Amino acid sequence: MRKVSKLMPASTMKLVLSFIGILALITFSGFIVFDATKAEIVIHKDGEEQTVKTHQNTVEEALAEAGIQVGEHDYLSHSMDDSIKDGMEISYKQAKQVFVTVNGKQTDYYTTANTIDKFLQENDLSYHERDNVSFAKGDKITDGLHLEIDQAYEITINDGTDEKHVWTTGGTVAEVLKESNVKVDKDSDDKVKPSLSKQVTKDTVISVVRVDKERDEVTEALAFDTEEREDSDLAKGEEKVVTKGKAGKVKKIYEIVTENGKEIDRKLISKEIIEESENQVVAIGTKEPQQKQNLVTLSNKQPKSKHKTNGSPVPGKKQKGSGKTFTMSASAYTASCNGCSGFTTTGIDLNANPNRKVIAVDPSVIPLGSRVWVQGYGEAIAGDTGGHIVGNRIDVHVPSKKAAYRWGVKTVTVKVLN
Repeated sequence: MRKVSKLMPASTMKLVLSFIGILALITFSGFIVFDATKAEIVIHKDGEEQTVKTHQNTVEEALAEAGIQVGEHDYLSHSMDDSIKDGMEISYKQAKQVFVTVNGKQTDYYTTANTIDKFLQENDLSYHERDNVSFAKGDKITDGLHLEIDQAYEITINDGTDEKHVWTTGGTVAEVLKESNVKVDKDSDDKVKPSLSKQVTKDTVISVVRVDKERDEVTEALAFDTEEREDSDLAKGEEKVVTKGKAGKVKKIYEIVTENGKEIDRKLISKEIIEESENQVVAIGTKEPQQKQNLVTLSNKQPKSKHKTNGSPVPGKKQKGSGKTFTMSASAYTASCNGCSGFTTTGIDLNANPNRKVIAVDPSVIPLGSRVWVQGYGEAIAGDTGGHIVGNRIDVHVPSKKAAYRWGVKTVTVKVLN
């Protein structure tokens, strides 16, 4: 059995095609109308420009549509709630994180500034030229950038007798001295406190003690001794200089140590006799005086005399003393020396009485406790002894080392007063 196809009439076919065309035209026109109602906006993102057409109502919706998420610290030229308007220009800039460490303490920042100087300005951060920084002002900001600032502080350097104030950001004492143009030779005897390897802090005071050594050559008198010879032709108690003594000369070289220009030590390193002394010879009388006997013949007729006989002391006239006189070598000493107790052999406290006139003697020449007169020194007490005080030599006590150096060694006349 054959199937018979029924064809659509031509008129009906034309009607269907017309309907499809109208529908397509309506759809196309609707699309054109929909697109024409979009707002055209310009988005400036991190310096790049993007033109966008949108039906979104707010800035937030438009940015989300463009794939932009605005962070807390980012820059946006409009409020997120602002309505979208045709021709609107929106600027957006993503913030970068910056780490700033000042004197070891770190703080985190977010910024949209392009350069470090603008970043410092907007965050009220500053530094001084003397500070130590890890950047330059014109450097560009990058995300995660680390900036370090070590602020300088002022310390005092006592260089010898000079005091100076310098700025530093720290380091060792040696490094700070070098920065401050204070030279310290490692091979010298100069003293530095604190030590060169110590770290400097805000409370550090650096002291440089300048130590110098020099030699001093002096020529001193070499005292002569006095020889006593008995002379039976001289009356007992009388003395006569037979040969005058003559002082010699000795050259001494001292090593002098000074700290900041002040002498702190003096050491004798050599001694040379360049002219010998000549002893003085004194004759001592031993002749006993003859006794005179006054005889008075009395007559029974003669009255007794009311006057005293010759040989008796005359009232009101003092008899002269007869103390010994010596020519001696006199050096000087002080109680304020290393290892000195301050007490003399006879128990005098020289620390408590620094101006007391006391001399050290050889007791076999001048008995301890004697009152004496020393040329250039005055009256004193023979109240001390010494290991080198032998024979015609004495040590005079003075209140300080400086006074002892000033005295030196002299040839003096010493008279025993009692």
